[in-house]
Amino acid sequence: MTFKSIRGTKDILPSETPRWQYVESVVRTVFHRFNYKEIRTPVFEQTSLFARSIGELTDIVGKEMYTFTDRSDDSLTLKPEGTASVIRAFIQNNLGESQPLVKVYYLSPMFRQERPQAGRLRQFHQFGAEAIGSSFAETDAEVIAMAIEIYRQFSIVNCELKINSVGCEKCRPLYKKTLQTELRKIALQLSPDSQRRIEENPMRVLDSKNENDIRLTASMPLITDHLCEECSSHFEKVKSLLTSFHISYIVDGRLVRGLDYYTKTAFELTSNELGSQDALAGGGRYDLLTQELGGKPTPGIGFAAGIERLMMIIEKKKLLNDLDIHPTIFLAAADTTSRAWTLEKTIALRTQGIAAEADFLNRSLKAQMREADRQNAAFVLVVGAEELNKQTAVLKNLRVKEEREIPLAALAKILTE
Repeated sequence: MTFKSIRGTKDILPSETPRWQYVESVVRTVFHRFNYKEIRTPVFEQTSLFARSIGELTDIVGKEMYTFTDRSDDSLTLKPEGTASVIRAFIQNNLGESQPLVKVYYLSPMFRQERPQAGRLRQFHQFGAEAIGSSFAETDAEVIAMAIEIYRQFSIVNCELKINSVGCEKCRPLYKKTLQTELRKIALQLSPDSQRRIEENPMRVLDSKNENDIRLTASMPLITDHLCEECSSHFEKVKSLLTSFHISYIVDGRLVRGLDYYTKTAFELTSNELGSQDALAGGGRYDLLTQELGGKPTPGIGFAAGIERLMMIIEKKKLLNDLDIHPTIFLAAADTTSRAWTLEKTIALRTQGIAAEADFLNRSLKAQMREADRQNAAFVLVVGAEELNKQTAVLKNLRVKEEREIPLAALAKILTE
C-alpha cells in the first residue's frame, strides 16, 4: 500500500521551508515592533468553545470543523480559527489581571473541511493578533495598521482595505428585523443557503458570494445607516485615525465577516493578485466574546491572515527566490586517510558556528566536488594525506573563483573573518 497525504493537506518540502521561515521571521518582527507577544495555544479544544464563540449556525461550526470524541467521551475539535483559543487562554490564565491591555500574536495551523482550492486547504496556516482590554478606536486603527505593515514588508502595497461597522447589541437587533422584512420579499429567489440565513442570521445574506444573491440584495438597507450613536461615533473615529495614518480605505456596508462574535469594526484586506480568492486578511472587534466564554466583560479586537495566500503572492512575484540554506564550506576528502579528518573537522566547525558539510556517502573526489557545487557552498577545501602531512591546503572560493593556500589550524578563523 502506498500512502499519500490527506486531501486538502500539503507537505512543505525542504526546498520551500526557507521561504516559510523567512516569512514567519518578518511577521514576528512586525508584531514585536508593535509590542505584541507570542501566545501558543493547543491545536485542539473543547468543541463547545468554538460552537459558542463562532456561532452554531455558521458554516464553520455546521459544516467544516474536524470534530472527534476522545477516549473519555469528550467532544474535541481541531482549531478552525485562533481567536476563541486565545480568549479561552486569556480567561483561564487571568492574563488581564497583570496588565490592562493584553497584546498577543500567534502563528499556527488551522483546520477546516472545506473544498480544497488554490490558497484554501483543509490544514492551513495563519498568523494573527489580538488586543484584549481596550474599547477605544485607537486600538482598532493600530491593529489595521499592523496588518497592512506586514504586507508592506513584502512589497505588497496594492492591497485594498474594506471596513464596516456591524453595530452592537443595542442597534443590531433592530437592524436585523428591518433587513429580515426586506429579505423575505425576495426569499424564494435567493440561494438555499441565503434562504436559511434569513431567519438564522440575516446579515450573512449580504456576505453571500452567489452572484444572483448579490444582484438581488444590491438595494438592501445597510447597517451603516442604522448604527446607534455609540457605534456611529466609534466608526467615525476609526476612519479619522486611518486617514491620519495615511491609510486608504473603502467603506463596504456589505462586509459582515463570517463569525458571529464581531461587534462594531469589521475589516478585510484583499489583493487582486489572488484571483477569485482575493482575501488576504480579515478581522474585527469582539467586545462581547470574553463574557460569552465565561470571563469578565472585556473588549477586544484582532485579525487573522492566511500564510498560504501570502506565499502565493510571494511566489507569483518571485520575491524570495534565493533563500535556500547553503553550507559555508564543503570539506572534500581526497583519499581514505583524510576522510576521518574531514568528518571530524566538519563537526568541529559546526560547533564553532560555521555551516560546514562533508561527504557521508564515501564518494569519489570528483563526485564530492559536484556535490559542493550542487549545494552551492561558498568555499571548498580539498584535503588528502599530503595536505595533512604539511598541515596546509588550498581553500577555494567558489563565489569569485579564487583560491589560496592556508594553514589547516587557521581554517575556522579565516572562515569567520
